[in-house]
Amino acid sequence: MQQQHELRALMINITNGRVLLPNASVTEIISYSPPDPVDGAPAWLLGRMRWRGWRVPTISFSRLAGLAQTETERKAKVTVIKALGGNPKMPYLAMMAQGFPRLTNIAPDDLIVTGAEDFRAPGVLHTTILRDDSAIVPDLFQIEAMIEDVLLAAV
Repeated sequence: MQQQHELRALMINITNGRVLLPNASVTEIISYSPPDPVDGAPAWLLGRMRWRGWRVPTISFSRLAGLAQTETERKAKVTVIKALGGNPKMPYLAMMAQGFPRLTNIAPDDLIVTGAEDFRAPGVLHTTILRDDSAIVPDLFQIEAMIEDVLLAAV
């Protein structure tokens, strides 16, 4: 009998949706406090927050993906994520969340990719259904590149 491998993931509530991330990519969940603004940044880049000696770019995924125009800051959390792009000046990024994420195990048959693959909102890799929950898998490489572009233009 072949053993199926499960992925440990976090289901993260955001304004008007959910994001699904591998547990290994999330470093910490912290309470939200307004980040330092970045001049000329789009609304989805909330600014840079101070965390463990870093100035971490903080995004509203809901705004980036077009799910919401505004964010609720009351009881909000921040999900600190390990950056994948290898930029030593940006080893982390942060995403605003609504409440604490839910840990889940995903077997290969549990996750169904849905939605039109010919159109994706910015920052969206896939839309999915995990059991009875819909969630978005973010395109972290694209998001990091978008953040880098904004921060370079702001210098």
